[in-house]
Amino acid sequence: MIAIHNINLVENGMITPCEIGIEKGRIDAIEAPGVLSGRPGTACVDGEGQYLSHGFVDIHVHGGGGYDFMDADLEAWHHISTFHLRYGTTQLVPTTLAADREGLLAALDAYMACGEGFEDGAGFLGIHVEGPYLAAAQCGAQDPRYIRRPERKEYEEMIERCPRILRWTIAPEIPGALEMGDYLMTKGIVPCIGHSDATCEEVRKALLHGYSHITHLYSAMSTIVRRQGFRHAGIVESAYLFPELSSEVIADGCHLPGDLLNLAYRQIGPDRLCLITDAMRAAGQMDGESILGGREDGQRVIIEDGVAKLPDRKAFAGSICTADRLVRTMIQQGGASLPDAIRMITATPAAILGLERETGSVKVGRKADLVLFDRDVHIRKVFRNGILQYAE
Repeated sequence: MIAIHNINLVENGMITPCEIGIEKGRIDAIEAPGVLSGRPGTACVDGEGQYLSHGFVDIHVHGGGGYDFMDADLEAWHHISTFHLRYGTTQLVPTTLAADREGLLAALDAYMACGEGFEDGAGFLGIHVEGPYLAAAQCGAQDPRYIRRPERKEYEEMIERCPRILRWTIAPEIPGALEMGDYLMTKGIVPCIGHSDATCEEVRKALLHGYSHITHLYSAMSTIVRRQGFRHAGIVESAYLFPELSSEVIADGCHLPGDLLNLAYRQIGPDRLCLITDAMRAAGQMDGESILGGREDGQRVIIEDGVAKLPDRKAFAGSICTADRLVRTMIQQGGASLPDAIRMITATPAAILGLERETGSVKVGRKADLVLFDRDVHIRKVFRNGILQYAE
């Protein structure tokens, strides 16, 4: 057995001094200080009084470290996986962008070739298809050339090609979107609302067709609008009105200011609000140029002010942040407690995707995907399946 001792476990909204025992890649015991480390023959890892939690779970990632999942080759996927692990992410959900049929199928094929990921990097929980069935007026950085309406033949082919699609972001107000929501539910796929101009009334209708999650709250979506003089609530207001809806935020300190992060944290709460990087290829790069999407068909973007922007600087183009930055920002700017911030990057995203029995919490019998960090959420060590894969 390996015992990680001298740690403060951040779990279930609490911070508890304890020791974690690991055997055969899984958590074998959680005990009071001194119980495991005092046993003869136990290999001890000193946590040096730092904090320990389940590894971060990022359910919306496009790329990082110079690569994008739309590159659709195993080398790119491996690099993204190992890049994000260094910042505490032990499991992630690769995310596509709007593309033509061939581009999307290539990304899905790459996922199937990777399986659950790579031993030395973050594992893959499943795939997130973002688009191409979006509202043209809310495409944001999604390439408008590929925005289109849902076609049953197309999305059925994609699901058959990749049974590991976990979530799909769609504008629910466009023709065919509600029927698609019904179909996704039969396949165990979570229909998500994003890049959409839906009114609150249209969101209410979408709830009846399986839509249960909002993709990057506030970004590329409707808020209060006036039609013929009458005001209508939009998706942003729906996030606060409907308890059936969960939401995600890009807590990089750029997409949303601290006041809006704090509002979402206080009113939606850590059980329905999760943190995502929405990281693109340039994650980890602080300035210069990059490409959003695949190398062959992606869009040029500019990296400045801590975020990726389209060349005209009228819209952001994904984020360049890592999961540790999300937690720091949510605490420092969003007013969250450390236990709540950790919950929003571990247990809550797992629950949103229906995976709470498999991942997202530190429990005996679970895989030992663990991250050790200091009070400023700088990553010290990362364990994946009980093996130390990164040490500062």
